[in-house]
Amino acid sequence: MLRLVLIGLLAGFFSALFGVGGGIVVVPLLLLVAHYSERPAMATSLAAVLVISIAGAATYAFHGEVKLGAAAIVGLPAMAGAVAGTALQQRLANRTLSLAFAALLTALGVRLLV
Repeated sequence: MLRLVLIGLLAGFFSALFGVGGGIVVVPLLLLVAHYSERPAMATSLAAVLVISIAGAATYAFHGEVKLGAAAIVGLPAMAGAVAGTALQQRLANRTLSLAFAALLTALGVRLLV
């Protein structure tokens, strides 16, 4: 329980600070610290992101930083992408998911460094 609380604190902090949380913070920590397997980690992360997003968006809205039109233009197609991604994820082997996720994180890290 304490591990999950600490993961949540880190996810909320980094989500608000950098606009990341679920895939970049929660999933790796659930895999490495809480010893979740890939699918439950990804599903738990998505559910947590809902809560994190509401808190973060409300705080940014209080400061007048939210552009609702742009959020809708990004968010509505993202809903369709989430359904498609979940459908694909359910068909992939755990090892394939692990390797694809590691490749994504590596590519993001390299891109940010360059």
